[in-house]
Parts: sequence; C-alpha cells; structure tokens
Amino acid sequence: MKVEVQTDRRSVASLACDAVVVGLWSDETFTESTRQIDEASHGIIRGLLERKEATGKLFELTTLHSVPGVRAPLVVLVGMGDAARCDASTVYRAAAAAARCLSTKARGSVAFFLAEGPTIDQESAVAAGAIVGSAGQDLYRKEKKRHAPGKILVAGDQVKSVARGKAIGEAMNLARHLVNEPPHAMYPESFALAAQRVAEESGIACEVWDGARLERERCGSLLAVSQGSERPPRLVILEYRGGKNEPATALVGKGVTFDSGGLSLKPTDSMTTMKCDMAGAATVLAVMQAAAKLKLPINLIGLVGLVENMTGGAAMKLGDVLTARSGKTIEVLNTDAEGRLVLADVLNVALDHKPARIVDLATLTGACVVALGTETAGAFSNDQSWCDAVLAAARRAGEPLWQLPMFPEYSEHIRSEIADIKNTGDGRWGGAITAAKFLEEFVGETPWVHLDIAGPAFYDKPRPWADGGASGCMVRTLVELLEQPF
Repeated sequence: MKVEVQTDRRSVASLACDAVVVGLWSDETFTESTRQIDEASHGIIRGLLERKEATGKLFELTTLHSVPGVRAPLVVLVGMGDAARCDASTVYRAAAAAARCLSTKARGSVAFFLAEGPTIDQESAVAAGAIVGSAGQDLYRKEKKRHAPGKILVAGDQVKSVARGKAIGEAMNLARHLVNEPPHAMYPESFALAAQRVAEESGIACEVWDGARLERERCGSLLAVSQGSERPPRLVILEYRGGKNEPATALVGKGVTFDSGGLSLKPTDSMTTMKCDMAGAATVLAVMQAAAKLKLPINLIGLVGLVENMTGGAAMKLGDVLTARSGKTIEVLNTDAEGRLVLADVLNVALDHKPARIVDLATLTGACVVALGTETAGAFSNDQSWCDAVLAAARRAGEPLWQLPMFPEYSEHIRSEIADIKNTGDGRWGGAITAAKFLEEFVGETPWVHLDIAGPAFYDKPRPWADGGASGCMVRTLVELLEQPF
C-alpha cells in the first residue's frame, strides 16, 4: 500500500481520488477541509447538521455520494468530538473508523483531510489509523470483508511524519496478523520463522534458541511450561543497532501461542481467544520492525519466549518445583499462571545483554482486566523515573495505561514454604500485582516496566475503529518511547 502526503490542502473538492475523508467537530464548527466541501456543495454539510443527520459525535460516520462540486465520488464525514479534547488517539481512531468504513470495497485511492486542529503529531496518527483501519482479521475467509486501498493520501506538510505513521501502522498490522492467526498456524516454530523473515527484511540480527539450546541454558521454568505440548519451544533474540556504544533497551514479550491452562484447564469460553496469549511477543517483533524502518538512533534488544501450554502426558503438575535459569526455585500451584514462568527465564537472558532498561509486555492476568477493564493496560515498575517515561509516552500516543502499586508487602504473597517463590499469590486479591512481583524477582536492579496488556490486546467484538480480534496495542506507545532521549 502506498502512503503519500497531500500537501495542497486547498484541493480537497477538486482532488481526483475515489473517496475523501474530512472531520466534523461536535460543536458544528468546520475544519478548513470540511468548509471547502460545504462551500463547493452549496451547504450540504450545514444542512445535515441542521437536520441532525450528522452531529460530529466521536467516530460517527456519514457517507455522501456524488456530492455536487466535489470531484471524488464519495465523501465520508467522521465525527471528531470536542475540538478542545482532540488528541492523538482521537485522530488515529477517526482515521481508522473512516478507513474501516471504506474498506468494504476495493478502492484505488483515499484521501484523509483530518490533520487540522489541536492534535499531537496529527499526520502520523492519520496515516497509522488509515492503515490499521483498512485491515481486518478475515485471514481465512473465502470472500474478504476488508480491502486496503491502493493508495492513501494524508493531507499535511510533513513527509517524515507520514512515513512515521506508515511504519507504525504497518507494525501494528504485523502484530495483529500474528495474533489473529489460528493456533494451528501460529506456534513456537512458525512464530520464530516469521521473526526471522521480519529480521531479514528489516536488517535486524536474529538468533533462535531451540529446545536443545534452552536445555543447555538451563531454562527450566520456560521448558516446564512447554513440556505438555508436542510443539517444541523457542526463544528468539532480535538485535537492532542504530545507536552508538550506549547500552541497549530491552523489550521482552510473552509468547504463549496457545494457552489451554495446562492441567489447571480453562473452561471453553475462556480458551476460545487464547491464540492471543502471544500478543506480547507479537508487539515486541512489531516494534523492532518499526524501529528499523524508522532508523531510530538507539540500540534495541527484543527477546520473546515461545511455548504452547497444553495438557500432554508430560505436562507440568501442580506441586512441581522448577529451577529457573537464574537458579531461583519456583513452586507451581497453578499451571494456568504460566506466562510468568516463561518470562522468568527470558528476563534472565535479557540481563545477559546488560540492558540499560527493560520493558516487558504480556497478556499476563485476568486480574488486570478486573482492575482496569478491557481498554486500559496496567503498568508495574521497580523504577519510577523509567515508569514515568513509559506513562508519558502512552499519553502522547493516546493509549490508556495506568500504574498499579508495587509495595514491598506484596512480595510476601508469593513466598513459598518449599521453594524460593510460588507462581501464584495468596488468594484472589491483587493478582495482577503479585504476578508483577513475581517478575520483579528476575530483573535484578535494572530499571524495568511490566505492561500487562491482557485487557486491550484483543477485542472480543468490533470497535468503530477496528474489527474484533487483535488490536496492536502498545506499538504506538513503545515507538513514542523509543524516539525520546533517555
């Protein structure tokens, strides 16, 4: 898909394309492009507002065909809400909602005139949203529901900003594609192969540890999760060198390509979306691709632990005691608390690279969804300044992220009577926090932020701006984070 800058904002009515997208504020004031469409059509938009057939409500879509005075055969008005509250998230989602509406048919070119107002990096957000909104999850439908346009035009002045949005949108779609693949197609070996392809295309170094290497490396915690499956585990290490000799930032992702719960078996309703349990790994790979495309002047290490959690005859059992790569022993009291067991070893491998800081991403706990809902990710950290940087990046990107406490007292909830720690907390309470405290045991003194993305990583039903399925959450936040000086 081509994405280009449309520098002449005065040409909206005369632009030769298949569809034009313009924004509409809820207070009935017009953007410059909306005003041009209204004047060229002798007040068609003003008439819609007067009759309350369009209101400018957030993500409301009004499609106009063959508008007098407008060359494009289709005009889409997308509600932008209150102009004073418009931010990067609003612009991104508005562009995605309009693109999703238009993607029901194949179109040659679509022009987006939305980057007009008090928004943050508007042109980049429009480009990313238009790309993501054009792609669905119908990977295996005979007749596709979504058709990306051949060309996207983004009204604006900054070629670099639009190129940034294109890289982010493509990275998000990579993450979404990986997560949306069914578990028979996306398993540890096939994910590792996909990572190798992305690395080769992006100029990133890639190393894959197979089961034998994991055994030699004494990754007993990760291996225990995988032993109930016929699919062998993998650990992928990606390295992007765009900086000088400064220490790298490490991104670590949970890659449970399917989670049955193991012997602590999930009920059917809880298992149907468990192909998404590798969303953290998919996000890491996507951000590595974006960093390489954008040629960010940083050093970056990406590590993903890949397993299936199944119920085969060799599956780990409740009461087992595992020895992690760090030497720490872990009592298993719930085989469905497996993601933290995988990350324990991957975080230890990350420390071998002596990173300056770490971010891990995982669809780790249902408890985080109970606490924050399905739209907001949870942040946990051992270093407030590093956490503040991640939270600030999320605000700029427009992705909901909320910090939860990590008081020392929570560590007592994971102490075991027969091993160093156990893989569940005491009782039901504070489960997202006790899971984070478990991970904290494996990062040493390195500044670290854990992002629990169990809520926003996968939409159980469509949103105005996206199909149901994988969301690609936190890609925008992490690119925003990595672009800033540390």
